Amino acid sequence: MTLQQSIEQFMYRLAELCDDRDWDGYLDQFAPECEFHIPQWKNEDEITRDPKREMSLMYYADRTGIEDRVFRLRTGKSAASTPLPRTLHLIDNVRCTEQGDGIVQVRVNWVTHFYRFGESGHFFGTADYTLRGEGDGWKVLRKHSVLLNDKIDSVLDFYHV
Repeated sequence: MTLQQSIEQFMYRLAELCDDRDWDGYLDQFAPECEFHIPQWKNEDEITRDPKREMSLMYYADRTGIEDRVFRLRTGKSAASTPLPRTLHLIDNVRCTEQGDGIVQVRVNWVTHFYRFGESGHFFGTADYTLRGEGDGWKVLRKHSVLLNDKIDSVLDFYHV
């Protein structure tokens, strides 16, 4: 399998784990030190860059932020996500660049369709990943996702992007 095919299969599997609500499998794809960031738009053309100094739609410095969200989903402590919406993630236009030492930069386009309370909606955007080769697979070291339709009229959570 080529690097491109391996990365594409990893991206598709990551989306599938999220859609299937296989939270243990999903979390396992992220390295403990993984940064997860969804910046906010400053204006029509510019997003925030520094999550420690500027507003973000979501920012976790490491995987514990996503682990906390999963805990809240599992225990019903996330009223905003109860009931949990059904999701369908579509990944496209996967581009990857080897950085050396088993690190690969990946950029994808994505659309997530969701259904909750008899209503359907979608979010879409781009995502930049830093992946590290580990065994026969990959681990996410960083996920930076830009939400292009940022008029948010419903709950936005990690499982939407």
